[in-house]
Amino acid sequence: MTDQVTEHPLELTAPPKSSERAGTHSPGDKAGKSKGRPDETKIPVRSDLGTILLHWTLVIAIVTSLLTGLRLSSDAEGSRFAILLEPILPQGEIWTWHYVSAVFVLALIFAYAAYMSLARLKRRISSKKIVVLTLPASNKLRIAAVNVIAYWILFAAVLTLTATGVLLYLGHGGFLVDIHYISALVVLTYIVAHVILHYFYGGWSQLLRLFRPQSLRQFPGMGRYPLAKAAALGAVVIAGAVMLDFSTRDDLIVAQASALPKLDGVLDDPAWRDTKPAFVRTQQGSGLEGTGESTVEVRAVQVGDKIAFAFRWNDASRSLKRHPLEKTEAGWRMLNNRADISDETAYYEDKFSVAFSKTDAFGGGASTHMGPKPLADKPASFHGRGLHYTTDGSLIDVWQWKASRGGMLGRVDDMWFGTPLEPNEGQAAGKKRYSAGYGADEGKSFYVYNYVGSPETGYRETVGVKRLPVDYKKTAALMGNIDMDVDATDDEGSQWWMFDAESVPYTPEKDAEIPVGTIIPGVLITGEYQGSRADLIGASKWEDGYWTLEVIRDMDTGNDQDLPMEDGLFVWVSVFDHNQTRHTRHSRPLRLTFN
Repeated sequence: MTDQVTEHPLELTAPPKSSERAGTHSPGDKAGKSKGRPDETKIPVRSDLGTILLHWTLVIAIVTSLLTGLRLSSDAEGSRFAILLEPILPQGEIWTWHYVSAVFVLALIFAYAAYMSLARLKRRISSKKIVVLTLPASNKLRIAAVNVIAYWILFAAVLTLTATGVLLYLGHGGFLVDIHYISALVVLTYIVAHVILHYFYGGWSQLLRLFRPQSLRQFPGMGRYPLAKAAALGAVVIAGAVMLDFSTRDDLIVAQASALPKLDGVLDDPAWRDTKPAFVRTQQGSGLEGTGESTVEVRAVQVGDKIAFAFRWNDASRSLKRHPLEKTEAGWRMLNNRADISDETAYYEDKFSVAFSKTDAFGGGASTHMGPKPLADKPASFHGRGLHYTTDGSLIDVWQWKASRGGMLGRVDDMWFGTPLEPNEGQAAGKKRYSAGYGADEGKSFYVYNYVGSPETGYRETVGVKRLPVDYKKTAALMGNIDMDVDATDDEGSQWWMFDAESVPYTPEKDAEIPVGTIIPGVLITGEYQGSRADLIGASKWEDGYWTLEVIRDMDTGNDQDLPMEDGLFVWVSVFDHNQTRHTRHSRPLRLTFN
């Protein structure tokens, strides 16, 4: 075997024994000890200060990014590995920590690469060392070669994490989520392998060298002030990433018009034709043909003291079946898969949410707090996924369109995120859902639920029914083609709710008239919207795989739970495909801009 570079014989032998390094004398020979070299095993191994600082800063950034990322991953439907780590994962406003640490990881990679180049330390990760694995060599040299391979795997994984992370931040999803997650697991595995390899290479002394600084050894051709220059490059990368992010965010231009558009769910009015749409990619939601993605088109127009918005998003099915009721031999059953923990993803209506905030902080204006119990002194959420609230006293104005709870009848629910409320007795006891700082505006909606579940069994067994159809056959006809496939498209004009005139209070006698197998709506429409909750009027239509929603509101309602529409307000949108809480994610808000 020859050296591929010099073509001279390559001799790789085990390191000489300590007695041989000290000469030919035995360990007990005093003369040998005095004349030989010092015992190297007693000299602590050290690293240069620049390597130590960059290494530990990078470790902190990577670990922060991994832990926060795993917290987000544990929230995913069907999470397996990340959910096992749930007890040790951080809770609270995770998004800011995740995004900021990711930017620091990127900057530190550039800084570390620059430092090794300027300080002539590239030999540490030279791929030439890998050739040792094909030659007769000591275990120490082989471990060093394996460590080099691990380094390059780490570099590839971090670069993949960075690339996919940027794409996710921009709204892309699908298979990129899986690649991002797998890359994170590779980095996590590397951390463990890295420690083990260094231990077997040089024991505890090798591991402790990163706590023992020494001056950087000087080599011919070495650049001056390598650490300072590397740090400066890292700072430039951070500044560049931040500037690029903010300079490329989209504005939602509010056009001026002389007449409000007709509310019919069709964007053919002159007001809409003259507006410039903004497009938002959202991802990591539930459903949506398995992709979890939906692109939302947003338009806005002002007419005097009114403002109108139009939203159009792709959703392959029209879903109106919100917790319908089925009669069985044992009684009425409310169809659901996770209604008892407020995490329904099967028998639910389509929804759409838009949030307005005065801040563009990550996580929807810093209102999204992840984890089973982000508020230590408040109840946990039923589903254990987190809570919406703000911590600085600010208010986020939230509009929520709910297809079967008034959405098809011209209503959009006016809601808010704000300071967490104190739990009531039922919430404190864990019997009622606690929503922290998420609530409806003062006033009244016109929808209620047509079922009563037991606190002990939730909705897993039979439920009580409030009202029954006057004529169950007529109600069935209004519901259209009753296809209980959760991804089926409900007929246009179908009605999966009952009005007062179409129903009567429950009685055993009326129940006896209805045959087993009958499906009735789980939503009742009674009364009218009132108060600040009634500020929004709209119209919606589903056609050819797209929902279109138009909404009109006063520029300033004068209500404390609403934000005035003004220049610089930030806008987030979310799509719900027949699910309760697992909406798509929108990371970069639109900025409302008036002409």
